[in-house]
Amino acid sequence: MEYTVISHGDQIAVIAPAGRLDAATASVLKDALKQAVANNQNRLVLDLARVNFIDSSGLSALVSGLRLVKENGGGIVLSNAGPQIRVAMELTRLTTVFHIYDNTEDALAGFSAAGA
Repeated sequence: MEYTVISHGDQIAVIAPAGRLDAATASVLKDALKQAVANNQNRLVLDLARVNFIDSSGLSALVSGLRLVKENGGGIVLSNAGPQIRVAMELTRLTTVFHIYDNTEDALAGFSAAGA
């Protein structure tokens, strides 16, 4: 799995993974989230536009990343989740844990409006 990280001011970053988010690649996302926190970026948008599949390992990576970020006073929101990802999130009730925005701009604005 490849990903990009784009900083958006103090403590905010957009992480955009690409490909499948599954047992084979979940550790890559976990490492990206750890690195972001180490760089004092604890308000993260995960732009899922280029993720074409997620399984339970990928969902677990999201949850463990959220736990890490929250421990450091931040949060994670999701953007651009495709139909398969939305269904997986709904079936596991993770939509009650993660806010999912239709696009990255709205997700970034959500952080700015919250002041968090």
